[in-house]
Amino acid sequence: MTRLQGKVAIVTGASRPGGIGAAICRAFAAEGASLFFTHLYEYDKNNYPNDADASWPDLFAEELRKWGGKVEHMKLDLALPGSGAILLDEARKTVGFPTILVNNATYSVDADFRQLTEALIDAHCAVNMRGTFMLAAEFARMIEAEQTGNASTFNKGGRIINLTSGQGKGPMPGNLAYAATKGAISVFTESLAAELAPLRITVNAVDPGPTDSGWMSEGIKEALLPHFPMGRVGLPEDAARLITFLASDDSEWITGEIIHSRGGFI
Repeated sequence: MTRLQGKVAIVTGASRPGGIGAAICRAFAAEGASLFFTHLYEYDKNNYPNDADASWPDLFAEELRKWGGKVEHMKLDLALPGSGAILLDEARKTVGFPTILVNNATYSVDADFRQLTEALIDAHCAVNMRGTFMLAAEFARMIEAEQTGNASTFNKGGRIINLTSGQGKGPMPGNLAYAATKGAISVFTESLAAELAPLRITVNAVDPGPTDSGWMSEGIKEALLPHFPMGRVGLPEDAARLITFLASDDSEWITGEIIHSRGGFI
């Protein structure tokens, strides 16, 4: 399992043992990648109190290093202006030049039209839209600059993989700001892919569908199960396997796609 051997990947939003971000990091490390991941305990302790632990990122980094690659991490709030440049600079200094970016970090607070406020909209936009968009743009500019300055030695492209949701499959009532900002990521993915194709940077998005990543109660699982024709709910590892493929050289002809990997969820 060496599809990512010698590559450096950034994964945002890897804050919890049971999250999709952690599953992606494990899959990447098992395939030989070096990793730089971000986390934000303050967000997770409010949304996933049973799975949030401020000391976990250090333990997780040690776990990932057992596969042999370099691993570093940092606390980062993507809502802060300039966070993308800070992240890329720190990753380059500590792990190496990254050519894989997974925009997994998200902000999600349930709200219907009665609960929607300007502050809530702004909070969703700051992370899901501005944070994701600017990090992807900074990442692409970094690769373009390296290609221009080292044309004879740097001929690598790159991979940008965004996490989106099921807003393209139907309405998501009760989660208006989240659905709208995730929909913007899908549109951004398709247009950015066209811009970055000449740089050999592919841009794709993955919709993992309902995933048991720490937010599902037993009641929710029971309610969702009949909608999965494969007989089980989605797991973080399901998303991680697809994202690992999209990060590999095998996916070089796939770009601009929104992949709904939902186990047939209806």
